[in-house]
Amino acid sequence: MKLSIIVPVYNMAGEGKLNYCLDSLLAQEMEDYEIIPVDDASTDSSAEILRDYALRYPDRIRPVYSPENRRQGGAKNLGLAAATGTWVGFIDSDDWASPDMFPRMIAKAEETGADVVGCQYSFVSDHTMTPGEKVIIHQPGFTGPMTEDLHRHFVLLPGSMVVKIYLRKVIEENHLRFPEHTFYEDNQAGPIWMLHFTHFELVDEAFYFYYQHESSTVHTINMDRLHDRMRMAASMIDEAKHLGFYETYRPELEANFIRTYYINTLFSYMQSGVHAKYSFLKELQQGMKTYFPDFRENPEFMKQYDAEQRRMASLHMTCIPLYVAYDRALRAYRKIRYGR
Repeated sequence: MKLSIIVPVYNMAGEGKLNYCLDSLLAQEMEDYEIIPVDDASTDSSAEILRDYALRYPDRIRPVYSPENRRQGGAKNLGLAAATGTWVGFIDSDDWASPDMFPRMIAKAEETGADVVGCQYSFVSDHTMTPGEKVIIHQPGFTGPMTEDLHRHFVLLPGSMVVKIYLRKVIEENHLRFPEHTFYEDNQAGPIWMLHFTHFELVDEAFYFYYQHESSTVHTINMDRLHDRMRMAASMIDEAKHLGFYETYRPELEANFIRTYYINTLFSYMQSGVHAKYSFLKELQQGMKTYFPDFRENPEFMKQYDAEQRRMASLHMTCIPLYVAYDRALRAYRKIRYGR
């Protein structure tokens, strides 16, 4: 078997989302592959849809049914345990792929000897095979054998795992798996996985359709998900230490942690419209003091964030009540000045 495509599924029956995803995978322009959708104890009719597809396409679709909800990471782990392909790809069950996505990436791997290959994606808001605006998730030029500098790049900017294929031999030899019972599992796994691969190549086309709707993880802000994002960033650091990568890649791991644990969490929390709680803002502050107390000296922090963002972070780290007052005043000013 050349390829296993793993699809974590949870309550995706509505609006034809799961059907559209599976149909796009059945339309791949290749023969030797399997689709492994993993139902993560859905409470809607997702499991029934998978059983119907398995009856109609028994040589192509091999569903796995989890008796408990293990979130996306747990579902992916069940899919990996069932996979038989030389290559492994992942796709979210509300997204879909162009017919040439996986054959083009496999052809690139076979042509170059790469053990991991990526592509780009586009945001779409309707079920369509017409690509939307191309999103550069993998920067062209950062390809070839994995030198230490290239590994540094992928620790800092690992890119999404759903727009890659991975050589399964590397996954199994290094016992690579995902954190379970959490959101944002890719934030931990993405950079850690890339440190185990030896050659990255890119097909610089938007093959993956990233469906934008209100129930998407990226559009849902609540305390559980904020804490999951923080836990996964901390887990990335702890795993890097456990595997012996930390000292070599500390600046890039720190920069990744600053973005995922701190900046993304802090700003999305304040922009969500919830009443800012001192206890949560203190928790964020203490986390940074525990892991990287001098993070404001990190070169990537200086490069990635503008003066206003750096000022806000410094204010939060120095005096939380003053930070909250400044944030409210700034938002009020922008609403009056710009109407937003």
